[in-house]
Parts: sequence; structure tokens; C-alpha cells
Amino acid sequence: MIKQKKASIFLTCNTTKALNHKTMKNIQFQRASNSKELQEIITLQQQNLSNNITAEEKTKEGFVTLEHTFELLQQMNNACPHCIAKTNDTVIGYALVMKPSFKDTMKSLEPMFDEIQNLVPHHKNYIIMGQICIAKAYRGLGIFKKIYLFYKDELSNQFDCLITEVASVNTRSLHAHQAVGFTTLKTYQEQDITWHIMIWEWA
Repeated sequence: MIKQKKASIFLTCNTTKALNHKTMKNIQFQRASNSKELQEIITLQQQNLSNNITAEEKTKEGFVTLEHTFELLQQMNNACPHCIAKTNDTVIGYALVMKPSFKDTMKSLEPMFDEIQNLVPHHKNYIIMGQICIAKAYRGLGIFKKIYLFYKDELSNQFDCLITEVASVNTRSLHAHQAVGFTTLKTYQEQDITWHIMIWEWA
């Protein structure tokens, strides 16, 4: 009976790996280019906002904090298109691209930009990763890392580094960013939350 159980587990694992491989083959990484894709980013964002999920989900799955309007998302995309992952013509992951010129568009980001101005040398040409999110059904497939690698392939010829910030309580996201190659430049407190300003050096 024990041997049969082990064989069953082995078969299940191999089947899962095969399904994951097939799923990844059907995922395309590209830049956002139309209103439908931007609206699907908004939908995915709403599904994972800190205020819209349980405390258990936050700890297990991670969360996003900022809520963008469609208009702002579109303005950001016009300046430098967002990076997205799609399957079956649906956005299942995104990494927002924010140029420093958008620093005054969201009041909640002002402390981060103030810190960045003091941390990053003026000669460095940087871009901000405004938010990253992968649909729950597609987590654990390596999409998080692949969308960041796509981000780098697309933008490293224009920028020296990528900067973002992650709340210390969002441990899943913090560890995932470290695994990609981000390091913490500084931590600071804002409204009882400790934030990590993180940088991924490209040049």
C-alpha cells in the first residue's frame, strides 16, 4: 500500500509539472497597448487590494496597496507602456511602469519619491515599478520573475536601474523581489508602516 501511495504522489507531481509547463507556453509577455488591457489591470488590482482581501490571504498570497484610476493608468501607459502577462487574450499579470515625472499624481507616493531623491545619484536614470500583481490562479508558475525579466529586457537600454517599494508586512512580495535581484536601499516609516525602498541595478 505504501508503494502504491508513493507512485501516486510521483504521478501527481509529474502531471502537475506537465500542466505548469503547458500553461507557461501559453503565456505571452508584452507591453499594454489598448483600453481592454488597462481595464483588466484595474480588475486584477481590485481583486488583490489590501482592503478587499482577508488578513489570512494577505499573509499567504501578498497584496497590493495603491488603487489607480483608469485615467492615471492610461497616462502612465502613454508615457511608457506597462508590462503585462496574458493568456487566452486576458491579462493575468502586470508590472506597472511609472516615470519619475508622475511623482505628483498620487499623494501616497510622495514620501517614496522624497526618499528616492535623497538616495539615488542625480546622474542615474531610473524608472519606477509602480505595482506588480499576478492573478491568484497563476501564482507559483514563475510568472513574477519572468515578467520582471521581460521588464528588464524592454527597458534596460533606456534606464540604469529599477526602483520600487514594498511594505515590510508584505513578506511574500519582499522575498520575491529579493529573489529577482532587488536590494533594499533604505527603510522608512509612514503611517505606522515600514517601507523598503528597493533597487535593481541594471548598469
